[in-house]
Amino acid sequence: MYQPKHFAETRPEVLHALMAAHPLASLVTVQDGLPCVDEIPFMLAADKPNTLRAHVARANPLWQRAANTPVLVVFRGPQAYVSPSWYPAKVEHGKVVPTWNYVLVQARGILRVVDDADWLRAQVTALTHSREDPRAAPWQVSDAPADYVAQMLRAIVGIEVTMEALTGKWKVSQNRSAADRAGVVHGLRQEAGDQASGMAALVSEILFI
Repeated sequence: MYQPKHFAETRPEVLHALMAAHPLASLVTVQDGLPCVDEIPFMLAADKPNTLRAHVARANPLWQRAANTPVLVVFRGPQAYVSPSWYPAKVEHGKVVPTWNYVLVQARGILRVVDDADWLRAQVTALTHSREDPRAAPWQVSDAPADYVAQMLRAIVGIEVTMEALTGKWKVSQNRSAADRAGVVHGLRQEAGDQASGMAALVSEILFI
């Protein structure tokens, strides 16, 4: 990944927070010599440092072909188009162009397969709690009939990725002046959608750097 120094994010707590907030990640593996991408929700293991956990359908050949091989897991946060018309610099000298702001985390490591019912139940339960607990009436795994849950668990396989490298890229207008960053925040706040508002918040954090 191309990584200018001013866009690098290295704080583990910041990287982990994005991974937790945006768990659906792109798992990049190799199939027949070509890159292959699967979208899979991952969680950081609470009991095992530097480990990501997930599960896939047993029918998915990924867990067989990618076992014990290097993989890349990409987590994406807010992203938004940035119009040059938002920069005060456009009025001052006109030397501005459009760009795209985004944040992401890349985790590299070795994929390990876990085919164990207790492990799978714990992983599915933890993932469910992470998304359901904030709801007014959270659904729980135990809400489903026990025999149905057992059937569903037999249809999946667990995967773990032991992270050997963790890289963050925060492209949030750090290369612009404070005035231009303020213009980006104002412009994004006029746009519709969570992506624009999420990016506006990120640019606001570095507004006066």
